[in-house]
Amino acid sequence: MSYTAADVKALRDKSGAGMMDCKAALDEAGGDVDKALEVLRLKGLKGVTKREGRTTTNGLVVARVAGGTGYMIELACETDFVAKADKFVALAENIADAVVAAGAKTVEAALGASVNGKTVSEAITDEAAIMGEKVELRKLVVVEGDKVDAYLHRTSKDLPPQVGVLVAYSGADDATAHDVAVHIAAYSPTALNRDEIDAEVIATERRIAEETARNEGKPEAALTKIVEGRLVGYFKENVLLDQDFAKDSKQTVGKVLENAGVTVSGFGRIRVGA
Repeated sequence: MSYTAADVKALRDKSGAGMMDCKAALDEAGGDVDKALEVLRLKGLKGVTKREGRTTTNGLVVARVAGGTGYMIELACETDFVAKADKFVALAENIADAVVAAGAKTVEAALGASVNGKTVSEAITDEAAIMGEKVELRKLVVVEGDKVDAYLHRTSKDLPPQVGVLVAYSGADDATAHDVAVHIAAYSPTALNRDEIDAEVIATERRIAEETARNEGKPEAALTKIVEGRLVGYFKENVLLDQDFAKDSKQTVGKVLENAGVTVSGFGRIRVGA
């Protein structure tokens, strides 16, 4: 039984597999698209062990907000071709729904959640077999608060969202809270406030700043002021409330939130592959 270019395209759309794999599967299935899909799956399952050591640097981010809880996942794969395939995107959306339904707060719990009669882990294995790539649920971020805002950013117009942010907050100014979520996507803070920075990290930064100042030949009497100034610079780079606001660099994020009557209690950020 012969097949056409349209059949190859249909199989690619259904499976997310590469063109040559689809052609080989159609050859083996005598041109039957449904049988070829099963061929891809069976061959893929045999290759699971071979794929375990591969690197997953592509993928997408999906977020859900349910009441005062925000959930965000990173579903990772090997290539951008699979990352933008409808089948892969649909799998990610289904997993996100399953995570919300289960109230999962860890990757381990998410993998055990139910999706279409299977566990998330089983669904990933089955779909990865058809796609012919390693696929993994790499991250799950959960934030809780009075309100939660979600922002997803596309780093390329041809790909699904690669950066995602959740912000938990209280206050009536939802627009400002969303602006802060966009800011976090761009400026990637590592902590909400200075208290969240580990004391050992601060001590290390202070030591490095002092050693650098001494190596630069700065006067002993000025060292304390110089070190504290450089530590402030570290906070402005890493602490959300200390960062200059993306939309108005003359104000810190903390000041913008204060003026808007908004209090951020937590946030989460995921960038695919990071």
